[in-house]
Amino acid sequence: GSANGSRTAGGRGQGVKAREMLAVAMTETDLDAVAALEASVQAHPWLRGNFVDSLAAGHTCRVLRSNDEIIGFSVVMTVVDEAHLLNIAVDRRHQGQGHGARLLRQIIDEARSAGAIRLLLEVRRSNRQALDFYRHFAFTQVAVRRAYYPTDAGREDALLFDKELQ
Repeated sequence: GSANGSRTAGGRGQGVKAREMLAVAMTETDLDAVAALEASVQAHPWLRGNFVDSLAAGHTCRVLRSNDEIIGFSVVMTVVDEAHLLNIAVDRRHQGQGHGARLLRQIIDEARSAGAIRLLLEVRRSNRQALDFYRHFAFTQVAVRRAYYPTDAGREDALLFDKELQ
């Protein structure tokens, strides 16, 4: 590399542009940071043990880094020809910059390459931001899972979405 190897085209020195970032395999050393990120964005977060179990089960677990900081993650379970997005999050300080879209595009591409014919996911009925996000990516609501998510007041329905991949 050259002395200015870390600079972007045009010499702005901005480092890695969002579109160039790629999520990489989550490892056990990432779990504390991933669990902390999850706890910071979810009212009823997965615990560290949920991520440990996902890694042990062989789910496709990815982290997105900016410099050395984990700013997003995803967990996908594949069963035969269906991929199921179990969890995805982006650090609040990095939201609105295309990182969630990048993660989802990578999930779609990897699931399709692995032979999945559809991608499923659940969304809290009250999560308007997520509902809009998935609809933007042409996900379609296919069912309701009654009382799926915990809330402070009891339970909340999940809306089941899918996207055909093949």
